[in-house]
Amino acid sequence: MSSPADGGRRRSARPTVAVTGAAGVVGAAVSACLAETEGVRKAIALDDRRVDVPGVIFRAADTRDPGLALRLGDVDVLIHADIDTSPDTDAAKRTNYNVRGAQTALTAAAAAGVGRVVLFTSAVVYGAYPDNPVPLAEDAPLRAVPDGSLVGDYLEIERLAERAPKSHPGLSVTVLRPTVLTGPGMDTVFTRHFEAPRLLVVKDTEPCWQFCHVEDLASGMVHAALSDMDGPLAVASDGWLGQQEVEEISGMRRMELPEALALGAAERLHRLHLTPAPATDLQYVMHPWAVSTGKLKATGWQPEFSNAEAFQALLVEIAGHHAALARRIGKKDAATTLGAAGATVALVGTAALVRRARKKRRTTS
Repeated sequence: MSSPADGGRRRSARPTVAVTGAAGVVGAAVSACLAETEGVRKAIALDDRRVDVPGVIFRAADTRDPGLALRLGDVDVLIHADIDTSPDTDAAKRTNYNVRGAQTALTAAAAAGVGRVVLFTSAVVYGAYPDNPVPLAEDAPLRAVPDGSLVGDYLEIERLAERAPKSHPGLSVTVLRPTVLTGPGMDTVFTRHFEAPRLLVVKDTEPCWQFCHVEDLASGMVHAALSDMDGPLAVASDGWLGQQEVEEISGMRRMELPEALALGAAERLHRLHLTPAPATDLQYVMHPWAVSTGKLKATGWQPEFSNAEAFQALLVEIAGHHAALARRIGKKDAATTLGAAGATVALVGTAALVRRARKKRRTTS
């Protein structure tokens, strides 16, 4: 509970809640959830693109402009949902977009007297290691490596969220960490892993898959917005799926490689700019990083989707797409890579990409 005396606006029993990035996948899900939540006095959608959701007020706003504070005068809680997770975005532009967005949201909220900010990162911040307990506790140390990928953006957002209450007395910050996000419109490094011709499995590793439907993330963020819960909160479906269960549900066949071979191929392809995913991202398909959702569930929140249901939603969304190490390829290229291309290149689905890159270099030299 914040008060005007310590820099925040006193929280009402039925707060006004605003969401940034309301035209995006996560923001749209949050807006829809807010519209159906009785505990919200007024729901506000903030974006520079028009959003029309029954029961939600739209306000045009650039969520990376400090002028955002002027749009938050009557807001009690701000949900920051405007994060770019696309594998196709230039890495430097994506980092600037994500980090600047979080920083602006936190600063604008403090300037406007907003009492609480709720934002999300990802459970990838814990890192994926063979010695990870299953599940990870929500207060487990963050051991992920900031390698220039989206993981680095999340770690920086976590740092900003941790510092904000110290810099702005009266401001509370809650961070939700979902696992693999699924559902309509979700397109990430992880969803594209399942667009490969065959599933990459690294020999002698035991991955476990835990999913989070975007509607469960949205309901978790709204639930946190209406509570006084601080600190990190994991959000996901209950339990997890083993690699064999994932293969049975998807009907996909695996291709298994030794670790050194898989990581070496991924590193070379990323260095050649043929794939957006750095080699370190393979750790997340090799080792466990499933999380406990005990804190949210202890306050009454429950996921609507099981892991199998959330995974099925992912499979529906990726139907007709083909990718290799997070880079989309054509159906014809995907099929030919499984022919005589050789086991390693066929596995990662990059034979066509390599040929195309070499041809381009020859024609431009």
